[in-house]
Amino acid sequence: MMFAAASLITGALLAAPQAEARPDVVAFRGDYSPGTIVVKTRERRLYYVIDEQHAVRYPVGVGKVGKQWSGITRIDGKYREPAWSPPADVRRDNPDMPNVIPGGTPQNPMGAAAMTLAGGEYAIHGTNRPQSIGGYVSYGCVRMYNDDVTDLFQRVKVGTTVVVTAR
Repeated sequence: MMFAAASLITGALLAAPQAEARPDVVAFRGDYSPGTIVVKTRERRLYYVIDEQHAVRYPVGVGKVGKQWSGITRIDGKYREPAWSPPADVRRDNPDMPNVIPGGTPQNPMGAAAMTLAGGEYAIHGTNRPQSIGGYVSYGCVRMYNDDVTDLFQRVKVGTTVVVTAR
């Protein structure tokens, strides 16, 4: 889901609660420092690198065809149950969508938490559509199960490097 950092309506960065998810710790190789998030779009998986040989792996939903992107960025904000304003691209496709969807409501696509990415267009966030995880479903954001985004939220901080690959 395309996302503008300014579209988050919240007063402050908040601390994450204790996580309840049970993500997989897997063998992982790559030239990434511990603490880096790596999103492998083709796999529809997010990896949080914990050391030179291991990562925590989560299933994710990624950008639809034509909405995918790759590159290196950083987390520039962390928010629990944020309100959300649909960006222009989403509103163009869904003209009846309200201007603001309150945080914590079933209609809010941000789910339990959102971590905005530098540049203001995208986020790693929970979802109110768990059946979308594992698909090419968003406007460029990375969707996670709410328990998984809560787990990742507690592991990372503002400034964490995020690498999105096409493979």
